[in-house]
Amino acid sequence: MTEDGRIVDQAPPNDPDAHQALDTQESTPMTPRELYGRFAVAEAVTWTLLILGMVLKYTGTSEAFVPVFGMLHGLVFLAYCVVTCFVWVDQRWSAGFGVLGLASAVVPYATIPFEHRARRSGRLAGGWRLAPGGDRPGTVLEKLGAWSLRSPALAVVAGVVVVAGLASVLLHLGPPVPRG
Repeated sequence: MTEDGRIVDQAPPNDPDAHQALDTQESTPMTPRELYGRFAVAEAVTWTLLILGMVLKYTGTSEAFVPVFGMLHGLVFLAYCVVTCFVWVDQRWSAGFGVLGLASAVVPYATIPFEHRARRSGRLAGGWRLAPGGDRPGTVLEKLGAWSLRSPALAVVAGVVVVAGLASVLLHLGPPVPRG
């Protein structure tokens, strides 16, 4: 550790195995548990923001927050649904459990207990089944998942495009609750 508190590589300069171990630790991909947990929490946080925006609107404080927090929540909601489908396919969740995962995003804060249930039941254990060196993908969805794990940067870009496209279509269709 340096004087300013930064952690530095403690491996001796002539020990390539130690450096490779450090590099491997830094490049380890996020596990299904980590990815799903982060999106479950993000979905709950955006619920909080949306509810806060509605409280501010209906107390006469300001209506400006609802569109902003609503859009943010909508985008995170869609991203959570994409991640749920991705994990569902990779971890071989049953159809019922996968649908329950998607439905948990509709009820405020339900993503957190659902993620805890998935974790406790072992449905988020281990690494990615379809990662390179893992199971061979069979279905079209498994092949898409395996590609995503081989090319994570492109997969993130594709995910953003899918979420943005879905959001655009939904915005064109109108608000989720009819006005008037």
